[in-house]
Amino acid sequence: MPPLELDPQFADADRFYAALADVHRDCDEETSRQINARLILILANQIGDQDTLEEALRIAAEIKPSSGAAGEAPGGGR
Repeated sequence: MPPLELDPQFADADRFYAALADVHRDCDEETSRQINARLILILANQIGDQDTLEEALRIAAEIKPSSGAAGEAPGGGR
């Protein structure tokens, strides 16, 4: 299994971020959590490979002190 790609692969990251923010606009915290959970499951289903998903979980669980960059891409600084 090749390692997960952590460098930005977006054709237009700003467009995706805007769409994501728009989906959450006017939502309460619980609705936003539900949207995020559904999005995670939809994308996990698209990926489909258990080893890849577990690697993504490990990477996502790596908590590092914030550098103040709230929108930093996954794996930033790697």
